[in-house]
Amino acid sequence: MEQILTAVIPVLIIGIICAAVLVIASKLMAVKEDERFPAIRECLPGANCGACGFAGCDGYAKALCEKPGTKTNLCVPGADGVAKQLGEILGVECEDVVEQVAVVHCAGDCNKTQDKADYIGIETCAGAKLMFGGKGSCTYGCLGFGDCASVCPQDAICIENRIAHVDTRKCIGCGLCTKKCPNHIISLVPDVERVVVTCSNKDKGAVTRKVCSNGCIGCKKCEKVCPLGAIKVENNVAVIDYEKCTDCPDFGVCAKNCTTGCIILSDLSGVHRMK
Repeated sequence: MEQILTAVIPVLIIGIICAAVLVIASKLMAVKEDERFPAIRECLPGANCGACGFAGCDGYAKALCEKPGTKTNLCVPGADGVAKQLGEILGVECEDVVEQVAVVHCAGDCNKTQDKADYIGIETCAGAKLMFGGKGSCTYGCLGFGDCASVCPQDAICIENRIAHVDTRKCIGCGLCTKKCPNHIISLVPDVERVVVTCSNKDKGAVTRKVCSNGCIGCKKCEKVCPLGAIKVENNVAVIDYEKCTDCPDFGVCAKNCTTGCIILSDLSGVHRMK
């Protein structure tokens, strides 16, 4: 018995001393948390999409607490409702959120383009792109394996006729799909817009025309007829400056004059506007 106590008592004493040291250290070295942090974090949707420009919802909440001047309207998925709550907690004026939706800049489905080879391998867009840019004739287009759909938290993306389609009525504008697409053909645009370029091919017109009947051939007709100068052909493909594309006196004239029909008119109203 004496031998057991001789072994246990020193261990017990050391344990008590270590516990006391840890308690003292936790008090002296404690990092005080802003009392507003839990309330702010509770307001955020928890998508951790990074659309706000910070490392997830925790990063954004921390910035709102610690960095004066951080805007309350950066959470696109949360929209105006979250911005209003954040303004109330922080005691600042509520700022309007520019609701956005994802748009796929490709319409080269199986009726408008064709495969250049059979692909047998990992059925992901990232995997297919490693094999000569994918199986499609157009190496700039949608790869069709649904990497974007796999990360969408709202099931707003589906693959039909081998290309991705976004249901803007479900899209919250988190932007996860834009980061996942290896060809970078998905972008976020304000959901009030009505004109979309459905092509990302940067080859010259003659080359583009051979691989896809929907491809932009860089003819610049849209550029010439736009009364606001909102559309330009850059790197052989039409690009819309949505900051200029507002209150067009001849709405849709670019789409009407598009040679291949790659510029379309579409209602992009997102989930926030539909509520």
